[in-house]
Amino acid sequence: MPGTLITFDLVGIFVFAISGALVAVRKDLDVFGVLVLAGTTGLGGGFLRDVLIGATPPAALADWRYLLVPVTAGLLTFVFHATLGRIERQVEVFDAFGLSLFCVAGTLKALDHGLGPVPAALMGMVTGIGGGMLRDLLAGRVPVVFSGDLYATPALAGAAVTVLGERTDLAPVVVAVAGAGVCLTWRLLAIWRGWRAPMPSGPASV
Repeated sequence: MPGTLITFDLVGIFVFAISGALVAVRKDLDVFGVLVLAGTTGLGGGFLRDVLIGATPPAALADWRYLLVPVTAGLLTFVFHATLGRIERQVEVFDAFGLSLFCVAGTLKALDHGLGPVPAALMGMVTGIGGGMLRDLLAGRVPVVFSGDLYATPALAGAAVTVLGERTDLAPVVVAVAGAGVCLTWRLLAIWRGWRAPMPSGPASV
């Protein structure tokens, strides 16, 4: 399963790094800023997970591939940002795939390090949403996950399915596909149907 985890991590990092780099381009940041936001978005969630579960040094610092992937994604976005901007809807779909991969990879790694079912599911969610939250904070905007977008909930659901699957006799790949499938389906439906999390009604002042 370690090979599968690494594959999930790297693919998810690449997709998330593109979304972070696009935010940087739209904020008129230079190439360094683009690379910083690409790296933060791609690596932030996994970095937080590894630190919280005691998997140190974090994979992002122990394996050169974890640094090469977001740098490559950032440079590609910097050069081809106009094209990527025109297909933002598709990028959003790719981002959903990244979220699905990350929530599963984060959950499985947390379970491998001895965490219980609930903490492992929470670590899966953190892996999925952590990089995006850090990206938005650095870009000076309210994190998307707090703005009514159904993002954290699908990640938590996918992580929970992964935890439940790990307690069965199913093959690890089947468990991973099931968890990612739940997260991906929910997230894509939210994008397609415009589903939003409940927001406060009425005036904000009290």
